[in-house]
Amino acid sequence: MKKIVLPGVALIAVCYAFGRFSYGLFMPEISEALQLSESASGAINSATYIAYCLALLTAPLIINHKGHHYVIQLAGISAILGLIGIGLAHDTWLLAVSVFLAGLSTGWASPALGNAVSAELAPDLHARGNSWINTGTSFGIIVSGPLYLLFTDYWRISYILFALIGITVLLWNRHAIPATKTLPCTKSIWSCMRPTRPGSALLMACMLTGASSAIYWTFARNFLTDEKGASDSEAVLFWIVMGVTGILGGSAGRIIERIELGWSYRIGILLLSISLGVIVLPSMTSSMVSAVLFGSTYIFLTSVFIVWSTRLFQPNVSIGISLAFLALGVGQFLGSFMAGYTIEVFSSTAAFMAFAILGLLGLFLRVKPA
Repeated sequence: MKKIVLPGVALIAVCYAFGRFSYGLFMPEISEALQLSESASGAINSATYIAYCLALLTAPLIINHKGHHYVIQLAGISAILGLIGIGLAHDTWLLAVSVFLAGLSTGWASPALGNAVSAELAPDLHARGNSWINTGTSFGIIVSGPLYLLFTDYWRISYILFALIGITVLLWNRHAIPATKTLPCTKSIWSCMRPTRPGSALLMACMLTGASSAIYWTFARNFLTDEKGASDSEAVLFWIVMGVTGILGGSAGRIIERIELGWSYRIGILLLSISLGVIVLPSMTSSMVSAVLFGSTYIFLTSVFIVWSTRLFQPNVSIGISLAFLALGVGQFLGSFMAGYTIEVFSSTAAFMAFAILGLLGLFLRVKPA
């Protein structure tokens, strides 16, 4: 199991934490260096969502023709090129293209690794294997946070280091993941996109979770510094705490085995919504409690969605993961716009509370254990 899971964790760390989320962490410094307006910075950041969705749409097609090993390499190469491009960018266009390339890696990595788990591990290890691979985002955040503190004014060095780590991880995955070409879909790819059980609840759950969590990923750090008067060091500590506790999400596989899928999902949704409400409390202690709750439950819930989708789409697991994460990405894209508008019209506090209530709507979805 470790031969597949450990390099998978590392690849997710490179693609998600370095390639996708680090841009938000370094955005103030990058914007200042390249003299970007807030609207330009936001537009470039939206390129990651567009790339993510495009990659998720193409991942099952490429996996079915070339195999998951090929797509894993594609994800790694895309992340490395994107990270190098960001580190060397001296104008808006190169930065935008590089952010787009890095964003593509995330949409290719998750379905390919899910397919690798299904092909290489015993069925009773699928849930645990997918859950632990999904914690790679948290491990990457743990690395990117301290690097931000060390190289705040030298963000280009951080991105070159990210790229060097990415090259090492790519070679590791190339060596560790067998180059077997499995064809999970032997019929038309469109016919294979039909789930074995009704999948509308899964897609709606992913979309609601993506929408409600978007405000946290986009505005939590600004809320701490602008509304609660936190220093940059405290804000980065908040980011690191969120990453560290996300590792707890690796327990999702075992928890699902013990209390079943439905209860795992409901508990995760409840705790995620609580984290959105707790952050608005006045003390920094409440902010750290919120980081613990959000970090652990977001990773936990995405692991639940991976397990849920693989059970619905057997043996076409890459299609299931792609559709689930596509719904999650669409929810995050829409949620970011709604969050910004709500903050402008009302306030940050009102927006976080509104999105906490939005997340709770997921409790009304009927989850049939698979």
